[in-house]
Amino acid sequence: MEFSSLTAISPIDGRYQRKTAELQPYFSEFGLIRYRVLVEVEYFIALAASGIKGMEDFPVSKYDDLRKIYKAFGESDALWIKDKEKITNHDVKAVEYFLKEKMKEMGLEKYLEFVHFGLTSQDINNTAIPLSLKDGINEVIIPEFEKVIHALEVKANDWKDIPMLARTHGQPASPTRLGKEIYVFVERLKIQLNQLKQVPYSAKFGGATGNFNAHHVAYGQVNWVEFANAFVGSILGLNRSQTTTQIEHYDNLAALFDTLKRMNTILLDLDRDMWTYISMDYFKQKLKEGEVGSSAMPHKVNPIDFENSEGNIGVANALLEHLSAKLPVSRLQRDLTDSTVLRTVGMPLAHTLIALKSTLTGLDKLLLNQSALEQDLNQNWAVVAEAIQTILRREGYPQPYEALKGLTRKNEAVTMTTVHEFIDTLDVNDSLKDELKKITPSNYTGVELI
Repeated sequence: MEFSSLTAISPIDGRYQRKTAELQPYFSEFGLIRYRVLVEVEYFIALAASGIKGMEDFPVSKYDDLRKIYKAFGESDALWIKDKEKITNHDVKAVEYFLKEKMKEMGLEKYLEFVHFGLTSQDINNTAIPLSLKDGINEVIIPEFEKVIHALEVKANDWKDIPMLARTHGQPASPTRLGKEIYVFVERLKIQLNQLKQVPYSAKFGGATGNFNAHHVAYGQVNWVEFANAFVGSILGLNRSQTTTQIEHYDNLAALFDTLKRMNTILLDLDRDMWTYISMDYFKQKLKEGEVGSSAMPHKVNPIDFENSEGNIGVANALLEHLSAKLPVSRLQRDLTDSTVLRTVGMPLAHTLIALKSTLTGLDKLLLNQSALEQDLNQNWAVVAEAIQTILRREGYPQPYEALKGLTRKNEAVTMTTVHEFIDTLDVNDSLKDELKKITPSNYTGVELI
């Protein structure tokens, strides 16, 4: 079979390809190769700018031409590198040969051996991958989370005055407001999003085992730590880890994945609440012409978007958990397991992106069924018992909790009538009875929090 969305093994590149295509520039094989080329080019330019022996006369006018190699990097370039990799059996070495070929075309043969000078492949991988992650998360994942947060803020504001029966342990509890319950997720996501933005994108750049051995033996007079910090920090915009083995520690990468996992868990919690509210008939869903909810039951409109989101979050978080647990662990100065695992970093982000888009679609379909919320409140007058016994405590009434417990735990419905009849039996003045009778499930909603 020829590869297509129909023959792809992963749904990321198959069924959901249209939902994940915007991540391809960052996490595809093409994207990884392009970021490697970027790092190699910028490193070569940094060496030239430093004026070390052999590079003193490098023409500054060629900097822009060199940068065009990665800025105009295309599929044919990536295929050239992949073909070379079949010979070298080494992906980063193939990138080095690609750049040397490009420089020959520019008449820069004199400087070819300064491509990848003194480096190990991990100096490239451990800068290219965090750079692609930083760009992909900042340019795709964070904006999508912000869309969800904004959609929730709009819903919370629209429904801020809608009273709703709360449920704790699945049982009727003190009433709340629908908007406030939606805003709970706004607050949680905002806090975690802020934490996500604070996690540094760390990079390793220090030669074969992190000590600049080759750099130092060739140019002992150069402060290579200062050079690398400036290159990684000022040019690439990453945080350079100072004392490393052959590979990056990945501790901050683990923190990044753990934060994403928490954000996904909050999203999953939202999905399940929305699913439950729909099952309780608190929400109807907008119908789309031609869609069917069931192959057998014509009446059904299923909450498939929230279910799709929940399923994708499960896959994403399983991968994020493995990444955060595995990457910081490497035998001695390095083993190859991180290289294998790092190639999957785009997968949990793709499943996260699918989940975010599905949640957004689900939220957009919601139609408030206010009568169902009102009916639920009116059928649960027992919830005002908390209010009544609290006021009675204020007034010094003897054992008010026990009195209300007797009313609400009988095997018969608690209604407005039974509550008011109970109030009339209380040995309190008429003014207090009037105060208690004004309390209803719909107005006993506490302080306005949004």
